[in-house]
Formats: sequence, structure tokens, C-alpha cells
Amino acid sequence: MIEHVSIPVRDFEKSKKFYLAALKPLGYELNMEFPGAAGFMADGHTSFWIVQKLSAQETHVAFLAKTRKAVNDFHVAALEAGGKNNGKPGLRTDYSPDYYAAFIHDPDRHNIEAVCYEEAKEPTTLKSL
Repeated sequence: MIEHVSIPVRDFEKSKKFYLAALKPLGYELNMEFPGAAGFMADGHTSFWIVQKLSAQETHVAFLAKTRKAVNDFHVAALEAGGKNNGKPGLRTDYSPDYYAAFIHDPDRHNIEAVCYEEAKEPTTLKSL
């Protein structure tokens, strides 16, 4: 089990603002901060960090969402916070039958994903994206 992960960011304040907004629908909040580093907590655990670096090699991080609505809300919030669409919310049945995800490029072009494995009970409607 992974305890936490950190990703490099070039513009710490811009990235912190982005992640504050984008991760809120997934239940994350900023709970630790040091010069050039910020930790985000969900479910009582600080599992995601951003760290100021001169360069930021692109990476992929997927956050588990509790509902499909949270995936949708993540996508909207991340776009509003300046992220770039890298895959609208929807089923990715090539991964698994209930793999519902959305993808965003953050300010450093990291591929950030929210995914939910909730079985569909009714069709999911999306807000205007």
C-alpha cells in the first residue's frame, strides 16, 4: 500500500491554488504546509503532496472518488481552476465495466485523474463541460 506520493511543481502557489479547488470534490483539503511543500488530506490521511522544483517531469496520479458525481465535480472544479481537459467524465470499459473516470492536465501537465468504481444505477448526467 502506498502511504503518500508527491509530485514536483514549478509554480508552487499556482499549483496549490489549483489542487485546493480540484481535489475539494474528492474530499481532500490542505492540512500541512512547509516552504515549497503542501500536503493534502482525505479520510484522515495526508496522502498527496506537491513540492516546488525547478523542473517538473510529467506524471500520472489517480484519485479514488466515492461517487460518479464526485468525478464529475472534480472535472468541473479542475477546469475552473485552470486545468486542461484530458478526458471528460465517463466510463472506460476497456479498463473495467464500472471504471468511471475523468482526466485533467494540471499547470505542469501532470495527468490527474479521478476514478470511481461505483456501479451505475441510472444514467449519469454531466453538467455543461
